[in-house]
Amino acid sequence: MSAGSTAPKPGDPGVRTGRAAGPGRGGSSLGRLLQDGTPGGRVFRLLARWVRRPLLPAVRLWRRNLQVRVVAGTLLMSLGVVLLLGLVVIGQVRNGLLDAKEKAAQSQAAGGFSAAQDRAATTPPAPGGQTGGRTGASVNWRSTLVEQLASGGQSAFNVVALSLETGDTASRGARASGEVDPTTSIPADLRHNVAQGTSTFQTYARIHYTSGKASEPGLVVGKRLNDADGIPYELYYLFPLTQEEDSLALVKGTLATAGLFVVVLLGAIAWLVVRQVVTPVRMAAGIAERLSAGRLQERMKVTGEDDIARLGEAFNKMAQNLQLKIQQLEDLSRMQRRFVSDVSHELRTPLTTVRMAADVIHDARADFDPVTARSAELLGDQLDRFESLLADLLEISRFDAGAAALEAAPIDLREVVRRVIGGAEPLAERKGSRIVVVGDEQPVVAEADARRVERVLRNLVVNAVEHGEGRDVIVRLAAAGGAVAIAVRDYGVGLKPGEATRVFNRFWRADPARARTTGGTGLGLSIAVEDARLHGGWLQAWGEPGGGSQFRLTLPRTADEPLRGSPIPLEPDDSRRNRAQAAAGAAKGAGAGDGASGPAGRLAAVPVQPGGDRPALPVPPRQMPRAAADPTALPGSGARVVARPAEGEGGDGGEAMASTRAEREDGTGGR
Repeated sequence: MSAGSTAPKPGDPGVRTGRAAGPGRGGSSLGRLLQDGTPGGRVFRLLARWVRRPLLPAVRLWRRNLQVRVVAGTLLMSLGVVLLLGLVVIGQVRNGLLDAKEKAAQSQAAGGFSAAQDRAATTPPAPGGQTGGRTGASVNWRSTLVEQLASGGQSAFNVVALSLETGDTASRGARASGEVDPTTSIPADLRHNVAQGTSTFQTYARIHYTSGKASEPGLVVGKRLNDADGIPYELYYLFPLTQEEDSLALVKGTLATAGLFVVVLLGAIAWLVVRQVVTPVRMAAGIAERLSAGRLQERMKVTGEDDIARLGEAFNKMAQNLQLKIQQLEDLSRMQRRFVSDVSHELRTPLTTVRMAADVIHDARADFDPVTARSAELLGDQLDRFESLLADLLEISRFDAGAAALEAAPIDLREVVRRVIGGAEPLAERKGSRIVVVGDEQPVVAEADARRVERVLRNLVVNAVEHGEGRDVIVRLAAAGGAVAIAVRDYGVGLKPGEATRVFNRFWRADPARARTTGGTGLGLSIAVEDARLHGGWLQAWGEPGGGSQFRLTLPRTADEPLRGSPIPLEPDDSRRNRAQAAAGAAKGAGAGDGASGPAGRLAAVPVQPGGDRPALPVPPRQMPRAAADPTALPGSGARVVARPAEGEGGDGGEAMASTRAEREDGTGGR
């Protein structure tokens, strides 16, 4: 039996025709919806935000919980495997049912075709020679044949006989059993194949009924035969596939139930297995957090001898060793601090005695020979330095022990600056420098410890005079929002790259071979940083080789108020980079030809310093342009507060260089 069918099997996807979306359909409206600035775009963003907001907890849980990710991954993979196996099993069962049905249908149809052929051969032709009589006899014969063939089916199949002469089957003896609609139940392609050939053809189609019964899938087998009068006709067997559909539905339901049970069971197993691994990891993470918080006695609970237990034992050993090392370091640090404090206190008594004797010798140096007199002077100078070193060591020990106390009160920083400058003017005269104050027109008030602030400024001003190479030292004051700042600028040797990170270290010197003309101890900037921290402020430094340096002290106006920026930029406006930027901007506006000889060209040099024969300045003059803080750049948005540069000057590019240091609590910029 040959198969010439082209109809699909039940359940196979059919072909549907549709209209493709062309330009102007959906895509353009979605593009307009996503465009920025349009009402549709705003609506879409609001909708996306509204949808994303409830998903944020789930996303956060997914990112932070390893157990959820592992279990979800296991469930997804298990679901994929179950679906794949279900499709394979359902396909195999479906093919098996259809193959069995085809074999049974072909066997049943072959027997029916043989019986119809034998009945036509044994039935005598109808009497009379008229065509009409012949046709009527043929129709009656086919009706009888259909009834006899369908009587053995018992609703297992139906039989349809159609005339081959014309498509008008009703007028040519179309007969069907079981109230089957022959015109819609027999596909046209199958009828064409049966009419053209002599073999048996089959296909899958929907069986329709004239009684209003719902259509059902079925297998149609047909063949062209001749009746008792020798007239060809088409005989079809229609086999409903209802039982096969019910069997396939039962298999699908069973597989779905079993698959769901398997997926849930695998998820539970994965949850239990991962829990055994994740729980110790979570415990280790929690204990590590407590260890980092200072609770060094925390340990993991170890049970068993497996890999997790080995991990716990190793973690506990590590924590024990860390605790031991930290305790040793703490003991060593405590012993060092106590040693420094004890030595400093113990040295005070003999130092006082030596001081008294040195004063007596110093007062009587006029009676000595020149060599002895000079020795008496050197002894007095070194004793002064020794006393300063002891005082600094005692102050450092108080900071290390956490015993330093802040006595904050509202003060006008201008008065502190005047006292510091008054004390540093003799040194500036000897160095040939001049100290200039900028920004002291308005009161600069802050809650601070006047003694500590004065000590910080004295260190900065004295260092600037020492390293200023005889040039002016600019002290700049500014206030904006909740912060006040004092910057000390010199035009001396400056700082080399990398020195800004070490300038506040104890006993660090940029040039170890350089002599300390004022008897410095090497602890001044370290103490200044600690004083700034005690105020909740910043002490930062900027410098460039040969271009000088600038130290900036930033304090909150109110005690315990956090700083968010500074009213003065860390890199001054007259730095090389800012001058180059200003010169480039001026040259771009005035033309490349005269940029080097114009005002921009004059800005490229360090400001001209007055000669050494200038008179002393009892009152600091105001010859430099004022550094006005920008009120619109006050703290509040997390951005750093800098002064707005004057027109034609460079920007505050130095802030980028020290932005990381400015955000730190200690603000140790560098010198």
